[in-house]
Amino acid sequence: MKALVYHGPGKQSWEEKERPKIQEETDAIVKITKTTICGTDLHIMKGDVSTVVDGRTLGHEGIGTIEETGKAVKNFRKGEKVLISCITSCGTCDYCKRGMYSHCEYGGWVLGNLIDGTQAEYVRIPFADTSLYHAPAGANEDALVMLSDVFPTGFECGVLNGAVKPGDNVAIVGAGPIGLAALLTARFYSPASIIMIDVDDERLKKARSLGATRVVNSVKEDAEARVKEMTEGRGVDTAIEAVGIPRTFELCESIVAPGGHIANIGVFGEKVDLHMERLWAQNITITTRLVDTVTTPMLLKSLEAGNLHPEALVTHHYQLGEILKAYDTFSHAKETKALKVVLDG
Repeated sequence: MKALVYHGPGKQSWEEKERPKIQEETDAIVKITKTTICGTDLHIMKGDVSTVVDGRTLGHEGIGTIEETGKAVKNFRKGEKVLISCITSCGTCDYCKRGMYSHCEYGGWVLGNLIDGTQAEYVRIPFADTSLYHAPAGANEDALVMLSDVFPTGFECGVLNGAVKPGDNVAIVGAGPIGLAALLTARFYSPASIIMIDVDDERLKKARSLGATRVVNSVKEDAEARVKEMTEGRGVDTAIEAVGIPRTFELCESIVAPGGHIANIGVFGEKVDLHMERLWAQNITITTRLVDTVTTPMLLKSLEAGNLHPEALVTHHYQLGEILKAYDTFSHAKETKALKVVLDG
């Protein structure tokens, strides 16, 4: 089969590789129908993720059909269409029993990291019964791919951790795919306003079209002053950080209201100043999280009901064999106006 293989920072190749085989009786082999590229994959390509070794097949998102199952797999059969979770869960360890699948003692984020991933023609899925989901009949396939990672991440790490409630003022710093997923799922809770902050007018325009109440370009405006002006000087009840750089987290610290929440989604590669000289008496809650995908069943039901449209984030399509071109498009998002790039198997 063909797969995208990592060979060190800045080195990747679409090459022939041995097709995966069943290793444990709880495994399934899935033939990939669609996959996508995550910002985390770009971090890997920069050498930021030391656990990814030379020879690893990248990717942790996708949909496909069951090709083969181990004898212990009960919930899936050959030929069934499935959604692949970005998080692998054994379902029985202490962390899994607490709903913290991301910290599963035998799984967690392993696809495209510790084991070969989904940017290939076939992928092996450990613990298939608790790491795959049946795809709803007739569901938009682009939408399904978005439920592998970006939507559970935006929802769980941003909206749920941020305790968004009806009538709240919410600010999302970062209008990339994760921030826009947080925007769409924040609307489940009818906040009074959702303020989107970014440096790219095109992404802010997209945020407007998806339901942002107001937008702020933090290059052209003083974002802190604008948010305070929009909220009668109070600040926001929830500030969601969806970028992963110090200045965006510090902006969240500056715009959160007393009693509010700062919900971090961004992946940070350097330290950030925590301004306790301002926050110590403000009753602020700061949360961090790696996505657990515990909300995937609910998001699938929302998709089936027509209440969620994740496909709105898809801007580009390529064939799976064009994956190097797709990476180039995704890594130059400002010039290409890319949000999510879908690769068709």
